[in-house]
Amino acid sequence: MLRVGNLQRSIDFYTQVLGMQLLRQSENPDYKYSLAFVGYEGNPAQAEIELTYNWGTESYEMGTAYGHIALGVPDAYAACEKIKAAGGHVTREAGPVKGGSTVIAFVTDPDGYKIELIQRAEGSAGAGLR
Repeated sequence: MLRVGNLQRSIDFYTQVLGMQLLRQSENPDYKYSLAFVGYEGNPAQAEIELTYNWGTESYEMGTAYGHIALGVPDAYAACEKIKAAGGHVTREAGPVKGGSTVIAFVTDPDGYKIELIQRAEGSAGAGLR
């Protein structure tokens, strides 16, 4: 679950920039929060990210426990180009991880959350950014 400062802005990022689908959305007026669940290929086939908007809160401290979300992609180089073309912010271009051969990249969502793109080996299962 990620707490976000603007629910629609975050839904737009995850669906339009990262290519996820909005799976479901709900409002809870009694407790003043809204939820949106995004993911690839629908539930229960893949994992989901819960975006939580607490009404009236526009930003959060990241904290020291949070690291990043990791998404498997077939081609990290192509994913970076697609993300940049859609207006996304690539903070580390695709390339081999230090001390290894796995190709990774990093992007940042509108609330500042880091998302690692990990290029899957040929034939690996998983959804990821297409």
